Amino acid sequence: MKLFLNECGIVCALGDSHAEIKRRLFAGESGIAPTEAWSPGRTLPLGRVLTGLPDGAALPLGQRSRNNRLALAALAQIRAAVDAAVARYGASRIGIVIGTSTSGIAETEAALQAHFAGASLPPDFHYAQQEMGSPAAMLAHELKVSGPAYAHSSACASGAKAMASAARLIRMGLCDAVLSGGVDTLCGFTVAGFSALESVSAARCNPLSANRGGINIGEGAALFLMTREPAAVALCGWGEASDGHHMSAPDPAGSGARLAIAEALGRAGVEPAQIDYINLHGTATIQNDAMESRVVHELFGAAVPVSSTKGYTGHALGAAAALEAALIWMAMQIDNPEGLLPPQLWDGVPDPALPALNVVAPGARLGRPLDWALSNSFAFGGSNATLILGRTR
Repeated sequence: MKLFLNECGIVCALGDSHAEIKRRLFAGESGIAPTEAWSPGRTLPLGRVLTGLPDGAALPLGQRSRNNRLALAALAQIRAAVDAAVARYGASRIGIVIGTSTSGIAETEAALQAHFAGASLPPDFHYAQQEMGSPAAMLAHELKVSGPAYAHSSACASGAKAMASAARLIRMGLCDAVLSGGVDTLCGFTVAGFSALESVSAARCNPLSANRGGINIGEGAALFLMTREPAAVALCGWGEASDGHHMSAPDPAGSGARLAIAEALGRAGVEPAQIDYINLHGTATIQNDAMESRVVHELFGAAVPVSSTKGYTGHALGAAAALEAALIWMAMQIDNPEGLLPPQLWDGVPDPALPALNVVAPGARLGRPLDWALSNSFAFGGSNATLILGRTR
């Protein structure tokens, strides 16, 4: 059974429309910019969403957060199609599965700052704003649907796992349509946490480079309407595995990554040689890039085009996998007949310790439509997920 990605709403550091995001992506224009907004006294390059968001004032107090406003902004782009699906299938047949890792932590930070300064907790604060399930509950409330609604929070594999769960809900017959993807918001907690791990780069991230120095954190939202109704792009395969190796470092041998990729290929029914493009997890950390490049080289060789798109959006944590799937989804549409591929932003100095890969250069294209793409997400705690998207027409 093919599960089709009928519609896609996306908001990220590259913009809030398909046209703007595609223009900047294929032009090699990063959305990452320096700011002290979440690290006072220390300027860091972050992938901020600068476009206006819905105010969310009509939401219940416990659901009012910037994270949920980001989700609403992505939903607004596809709202008509989602409402039509609700009318067609019925409210009880619509599921919602969202990946996130921050939820409303930013609101909790602001409330606690006010409290520690001697004031009471603000009247617009409610502890439920930081619950991981808040985005799914909010979207169910907004859309007035009563099917399964829940969240995945498994670090940067969250969005991919949410999409895999959405596919399972449809295949099991529990839903006819699922709104799925990921949303995450910048906040001081994550910036400080990754800084404490010495994983944050002071410059724009530089995947696969000998000069790479860590990640740029980002934010954004990407939501898909998934159904059995035919569309241009399908979620054809997914794979999930665990390293069981370390809380924050990947297994250097990449055993879990291999399992996730193999499972996705098997479920999609495609051979490694059929994959036209790989969107790398590509965080630009020393350990991730070393592990991933070796696994990709062993399974796919050196010819398949690869790139990390985190130099455009930043690493959006729980939203990262969904954002990257959305970029692939856009590249598979009918308006890209030459198969223009997302170029990698980096200094072009490959790490000689890593196997050589075919890194997508600006302007690179297949010369035909992009038919098969694979996207990796390898998260803290050894949580690995791989998605395979296929072009169907």
